[in-house]
Amino acid sequence: MYQMDFNKPEHVHFIGIGGISMSGLAEILMDEGFTVSGSDAHPSELTEKLEHKGAAVFYGQRAENITDGIDVVVYTAAIHPDNPELAEARAKGLPILTRAELLGQMMRNYRYAIGIAGTHGKTTTTSMVAEILMAADTDPTVTVGGILNSIGGNIRLGGSEMFVAEACEYTNSFLSFYPNREIILNIEEDHLDFFKDIDDIRASFRRFAQIVPADGVVVISADIDRVGEIVEGLPCRVVTYGRSDDAQYRAENIEYDEYDRASFDAVWTEAADNDAEGGRGMEAGKSGAEGSGISSGGNKAETGAVGDNAVARLRIRLSVPGEHNIYNALAAIALCRTLSVGSEAIRRGLAGFTGTNRRFEKKGEVCGLTIIDDYAHHPQEIAATLSAAKHYPHKKLWCVFQPHTYTRTKAFLDQFAEALSAADEVILADIYAARETDTLGISSGDIAERIEALGTPAHYLGSFDEIEKFILENCVNGDLLITMGAGDIVKVGENLLGI
Repeated sequence: MYQMDFNKPEHVHFIGIGGISMSGLAEILMDEGFTVSGSDAHPSELTEKLEHKGAAVFYGQRAENITDGIDVVVYTAAIHPDNPELAEARAKGLPILTRAELLGQMMRNYRYAIGIAGTHGKTTTTSMVAEILMAADTDPTVTVGGILNSIGGNIRLGGSEMFVAEACEYTNSFLSFYPNREIILNIEEDHLDFFKDIDDIRASFRRFAQIVPADGVVVISADIDRVGEIVEGLPCRVVTYGRSDDAQYRAENIEYDEYDRASFDAVWTEAADNDAEGGRGMEAGKSGAEGSGISSGGNKAETGAVGDNAVARLRIRLSVPGEHNIYNALAAIALCRTLSVGSEAIRRGLAGFTGTNRRFEKKGEVCGLTIIDDYAHHPQEIAATLSAAKHYPHKKLWCVFQPHTYTRTKAFLDQFAEALSAADEVILADIYAARETDTLGISSGDIAERIEALGTPAHYLGSFDEIEKFILENCVNGDLLITMGAGDIVKVGENLLGI
């Protein structure tokens, strides 16, 4: 594999530069003095931002975009082998890296490289970790799979100590990373166009955990099925969190406000805290971790008892809704404690996190109808989002769902119907095909039929124009409408709001 020398800037061309992760990596390289060019199908805010910074962006992918002077080409998993730019780069004998390989090489330049993985919750938890580390004045470099308002996008270029990255399992991308700190949030069936089954997915996460060196840490949910199989025999420290009584980090005294935002006690034993730091975290100086700016003194959680059985208790208030975010926050707390981050930074970081774009994001109101947008596209994500929405003020809860890929829709037909039936009424858009061309004989109408069979009214309307007209005719003042999916369903709410 071609190894980039980050002290010797060169010309890098990105095929698919408009992707949320690719654009972030391109921006990091530009800030480090690299020359960047790239291509994508259509202009977007991300590509326009890169152009403003000086990148040469081509719209439409053609062989002639691989110009003389390009030193290395980077491409995403969505790029097919017959892509004209990829074929031209190979014909010219240019070095070629996947997006994951480039990100992995970047990680090696940082003392603390943090990879955050899981079937769902990655973007939110990555953002929570970033907010805590920024509150602790550690100046992290961050790449996240969503737009985080506090950093003004999906990338933050910081100092040389910390790199925080969302780590996606699709096509085994995260196996190209080099983290010495990891979070594994959950392991569920998904991306079955690539993985054979749940056992194949579990094997991939096991390999991801094995990447961490002996002086590193894996933070993992104790609620994962047969979690011991994922971490058994690892040379590094393992820290657990979750609902399980066996978890080292747990949530107690949970309360919710009128918008389903939780307050809770994060609880852990001093033994777990000491194990997490035990000579493998940052060395604490008089005012914090030496050379890191992290404060571990003067910000301790309340404790009870003494010695290794002492219980640390830290009251946390979240600014994002839903029970699932309690456990995302616990994962972030456990990870940051392995870096000796103080209690006040943890509190401030989590309280200041108001969400990323497309994660229960309030888009606005029209004629008294509140419109929320959410990226949920897996049955468990849908269930979590609709559970949170139940506690949000409303008369009737409407969900406009756009399934993402035919493969996922076929695999989870019944699970989608069950999760969506938690809404008062459901509207189905056509399936967003993404990278797929074979319909597998599946349509959104199949989900609608199953939802109706469960007793919830469902309407398969297909086009956005039909959906928008239906909403205007049927939703009333005081209703709550959630546009949901990983495709472009967000446009429905934005069109209604005129934004």
